[in-house]
Amino acid sequence: MEQIGEQIGARIGEKIWTVGDLNNVIGAVLQHQSLLHGCWVMGEISNYKHHVPSGHWYFTLKDQNAALRAVMFRSRAARVPFAPQNGMQVLVRGDVRLYEKEGSVQLYVEEMSPRGAGELYLAFERLKARLASEGLGDAARKRRIPAYPSCVGIVTSPTGAAVHDIVRVAHRRNPSVRLVLIPAAVQGGQAPQELVGALERAGRWGMCDVIILGRGGGSLEELWAFNTEEVARAVAVCPAPVISAVGHEIDFTITDFVADLRAPTPSAAAEMAVPVAEEVLGGIRDTGRRLKKAMEEILRRKGCELESMAQHPGLKDPYWSLGKRAQALANLEERLLFLRTGLMSKKNDILHLLSSRLHALSPLSILSRGYSVVQDGEGRVISGVTEVAPGMAVDVRLADGCLGCEVVSIDTCKQSPIES
Repeated sequence: MEQIGEQIGARIGEKIWTVGDLNNVIGAVLQHQSLLHGCWVMGEISNYKHHVPSGHWYFTLKDQNAALRAVMFRSRAARVPFAPQNGMQVLVRGDVRLYEKEGSVQLYVEEMSPRGAGELYLAFERLKARLASEGLGDAARKRRIPAYPSCVGIVTSPTGAAVHDIVRVAHRRNPSVRLVLIPAAVQGGQAPQELVGALERAGRWGMCDVIILGRGGGSLEELWAFNTEEVARAVAVCPAPVISAVGHEIDFTITDFVADLRAPTPSAAAEMAVPVAEEVLGGIRDTGRRLKKAMEEILRRKGCELESMAQHPGLKDPYWSLGKRAQALANLEERLLFLRTGLMSKKNDILHLLSSRLHALSPLSILSRGYSVVQDGEGRVISGVTEVAPGMAVDVRLADGCLGCEVVSIDTCKQSPIES
């Protein structure tokens, strides 16, 4: 067959595809189309079939113009909180791929929700993703709920069941905690604006240690005020920590995402915000007992230290300490005197030695050995015969006096009588 196809293709000059090859190419083209991955599709369910052995759902999505086959595998179908039915309008998300065995295009569904609720859910997911990208849902920015609040603010409808549940639980747990209602509509077109205003008033007042924001259960549309961006941002910037308590445990809202703590119900929020008075008192009594025991141990240790210090000789006999210090002072004085005497003696010896050396170098000491110094009339020392002339008056200084002389003659001999 392939040889016949190749012969025909050779004659007409074009490629002859097999069905499998062509389906492979079509499947590859669909797989590389990013628009067909994770796309949202609205339509009406028809030809719905729940395949019991496998648990997969097979159905067709259609509108007034077209139809598209779809499949949802068991692992994904188990997460859908309702039973699909023919004629139901739904919003689904999935990937478009080719089922090559039958050559049909199918939507492989990942998520499904009723159309009315599905549109809201899509808006919910988009807002949640945007706020998450800004860090509003980060655990690091969430504040700790105070353990012992004195005032709890309640932002909810004054006529709803939620406020009565919160007040009843809070008074039962601790009637001394002050509860302040900041009223606001919790559903309808004006609800987001009123909720934002209530949170801003509570923040400006500044007396609430924690704020409970919530309402009772309802449909997704009824809870939608708590999924709006303005309310979410008001919760995020509120000065006091916020507990979000919207609907029942299965309900999840944007305020739950950005609040400092999520409570499954308004009653649970009251339990989280208000401690039990008896437990608080018990904790205070236990702390008091531990404090008393710690103080007694400190006093015991300090008493032992005081007794040990009281046995010290300096405290028992103050004069003993004074006598000891006087003896030390006398010893220092005696040592100082000894050092001073030794120092003076050493310095005197050095002085005598230097004086002897200085005397040996003195001209007077040389004169005592028979030498003399000749000076002219102005007191200048005459060191040679060339400096005098016959008839010149000179002074001859000896060791014990001075002679006034006159030069009679000058002898220029090289050797003195003494040297010879």
